Amino acid sequence: MEQQDLIPHLFRTEFSKIAAVLCKSFGIEHIETAEDITSETFLAAFESWTYKGIPPNPAAWLYATARNKAVNHFKRERNFHDKIAGELAYTSGSFQEIDLSEQNITDSQLQMLFAICHPSIPAEAQIGLALRILCGFGIDEIADAFLTGKETINKRLFRAREKLRLEKVEIEMPSGAEIDRRLETVLTTLYLFFNEGYYSAVEDSVLRKDLCLEAMRLTHLLIENEQTNQLQVNALLALMCFQASRFEARKDEKGELILYDDQDENLWNKELIMKGSFYLHEASKGTQLSRYHLEAGIAYWYTIKADTPKKWESILMLYNQLLIQEYSPVAALNRTYALAKVKGKPAAIAEAEKLALTDNHFYFTLLGELYTDLDNQRAKEHFEKALSLAKTGTDKQTIRRKMDGL
Repeated sequence: MEQQDLIPHLFRTEFSKIAAVLCKSFGIEHIETAEDITSETFLAAFESWTYKGIPPNPAAWLYATARNKAVNHFKRERNFHDKIAGELAYTSGSFQEIDLSEQNITDSQLQMLFAICHPSIPAEAQIGLALRILCGFGIDEIADAFLTGKETINKRLFRAREKLRLEKVEIEMPSGAEIDRRLETVLTTLYLFFNEGYYSAVEDSVLRKDLCLEAMRLTHLLIENEQTNQLQVNALLALMCFQASRFEARKDEKGELILYDDQDENLWNKELIMKGSFYLHEASKGTQLSRYHLEAGIAYWYTIKADTPKKWESILMLYNQLLIQEYSPVAALNRTYALAKVKGKPAAIAEAEKLALTDNHFYFTLLGELYTDLDNQRAKEHFEKALSLAKTGTDKQTIRRKMDGL
């Protein structure tokens, strides 16, 4: 892997590991210091590797550099060191508590995830902080995920860090009852993380595989832990597996999006589909029916390429349940596509136009599809509106192809 690809890849996979261990070592009150040292480590990698080349074990290089930077930081900040020396077991220039072993990384990430998702701070701030520390998101990416500005996100994260300091939140696994209270926010964070990779709107890229795989890895950590191996966690991982199974079929050689109907089924990852089916089966061992159960069920039917009435009726039924349980305009928009398959385009157009999502290019793209062959002039008008709203080059290419098809 070339340097220009390796450093972003390692940033996605290793930033969260290093930041979590440093946060746990320093304590929640020094969360920004841990973030800064982690960021400085990757900056050092970029500067060093550019001139000296990539080391034999890049991840080990990052871990060693992070340790050294932590030691140097506390040597410079003697007052800071004196305040927490007992906690860090500082002896002869080494930090015994900065343990970057695989087990401690796993424990630290899980503990940090639940520390961040503390009830003393608002849910949006919890998610933003988790995306920053445990997922390595930049401020721009978090702002895009929340559809807001960078200044708003910076203020939100600052207030969240201050609140965690004031509450003196411990970085440890909460009790059983507290786990249940915080788990929903943890799952929402991981869900957003996966979607950021799968439906990326930040770059001209449909798919950022590393983000999706990292979200799946963190979700799997929850399943590996007896306290957090719950039904909705299995349902979320099933959803991720089903979606990820189509990675290789979603883009062509030029990096352009291939729509579902045109995908080569032979490129779908059968192993991931089997894993998704396994986790969905595990998720069904009880009476709970979360949004993740319903979305995983919808994703399961999309792993069956055959265009049968049973498939679309099942998808429509699941969307109906999802909208009753947790309404969202995006889910309602997606439902209209299934409705068109079951009851025809005119019925779907009537439902779609009620949504009036006039700032969403997917809304106009779907209307363009629904009007195609019924009223091609109306279809063209909707595609043109979608083109004016689309943000990424890939989305624009997809819309232009649909217009050409008219």
